[in-house]
Amino acid sequence: MLNPFTTLKTKTWERLLSESCLDAEVLAQFIDIDSDMVSPVIEKYPMRINPYFLSLIQKKGDPIWKQCVPDIRELEDHEALTADPLFEEPQSPTPGLIHRYPDRVVFMVSNQCAVYCRHCMRKRRVGEKYGISADTIERGIAYIQSDPAIRDVILSGGDPLLLADDKIEELLTRIDKIPHVDMIRIHTRVPCTLPQRITNDLVSVLKQVAPVYVNIQFNHPNEITFQSSQACDMLADAGIPLGSQTVLLKGVNDDPGVMMRLMRCLLKIRVRPYYLHHGDPVKGTGHFRTTIKKGLEIMHHLRGRLSGMGVPYYMIDLPKGGGKVPLLPEYLVKSDLRDLKVRNFEGKIFDYPGAG
Repeated sequence: MLNPFTTLKTKTWERLLSESCLDAEVLAQFIDIDSDMVSPVIEKYPMRINPYFLSLIQKKGDPIWKQCVPDIRELEDHEALTADPLFEEPQSPTPGLIHRYPDRVVFMVSNQCAVYCRHCMRKRRVGEKYGISADTIERGIAYIQSDPAIRDVILSGGDPLLLADDKIEELLTRIDKIPHVDMIRIHTRVPCTLPQRITNDLVSVLKQVAPVYVNIQFNHPNEITFQSSQACDMLADAGIPLGSQTVLLKGVNDDPGVMMRLMRCLLKIRVRPYYLHHGDPVKGTGHFRTTIKKGLEIMHHLRGRLSGMGVPYYMIDLPKGGGKVPLLPEYLVKSDLRDLKVRNFEGKIFDYPGAG
């Protein structure tokens, strides 16, 4: 196994990314895996683990391992899990752009990530097989320009911050010039999974357009290292508001003590806990899904023991395009903690599959 930070200090983010493990044989040189078990998973769901994130693994099966090392359980069939349970594709008026709420869009501008998380909500479209092109970018911008109701543009993917600095600058500048757009959000894992990407040049680009908000996915306290803390410091020092959208993951952070430590660590590095997402019912991620009861227990533990600034909203994203709702009593119409009936912001009722 790699020794953390011994061979990484002098390498640029581009080099670290280029040295990522993409197949089982390479990964087996660094950690103890059964290549015959891992390879079939990679054939369906690509793997990428860059050397930095790989160095955070402390032992087999630990929380970092579970998030990035392919697991044969990803190939299991679960009747309640589908490739696109949130109906992103039907809500895409143009390729790579999702328009679910009237005033905001999710604009997928990259198909690459520094780590291909095994719990990814978009497992169906990860990596090279899903194309983001100059044409899809142009069509997305044209769509945003055409609808004056759109005030909030969320850049996602893939990871937007894996684009080159000049591409990010061009994209932000063009969107910022659209009169009815009030704010731009960037959803990224880069400060967590490849913090070397946060450079002075990148920060200068992000500072040119305001307001830009950066939401990061941190899932475990072990992800908050000197490097990731430094990356967040650089962004916060530049006046860029930072939030975290943690995903509740079985065997990773489904423990009140672990979640408490994570939220406290986030506050220390000036990242405001925003959402705690219940795992979406995405095909290939069933082994990560917890029960609703477990999520509610964790939230109960956080309240009163942690500053209100550190308590996120516990959110579920409703299937069939119902949108996100906080899991609060007034939203629950019926629950046996396995299957829910949930009312969304429009008053519509949706079935939501529970877990275990």
